[in-house]
Amino acid sequence: MILLAQIISTLANIYVWIVIASILMSYFVDPYHPIRQGVDNLVRPLLDPIRRVVPPVGMFDFSPLVLIVLIQVFSNLLVRFLYAIS
Repeated sequence: MILLAQIISTLANIYVWIVIASILMSYFVDPYHPIRQGVDNLVRPLLDPIRRVVPPVGMFDFSPLVLIVLIQVFSNLLVRFLYAIS
């Protein structure tokens, strides 16, 4: 179970970095660049439901921040649960 908890924690951290990369690429990389499209395809399925609930405030979109917080909360809860039952 400890190995599974470590894998979940690592995957959550990798996904958080992918979300951060998506945010940075949205400022600097052309939307039709293949790498940006690939990263956006990884992040968009989880961001779209959040964007329906959390609308942009002016020019700022806080949905990636909400997604990062949710990833951290759920991964920490799952890891703690796995450590508790092992």
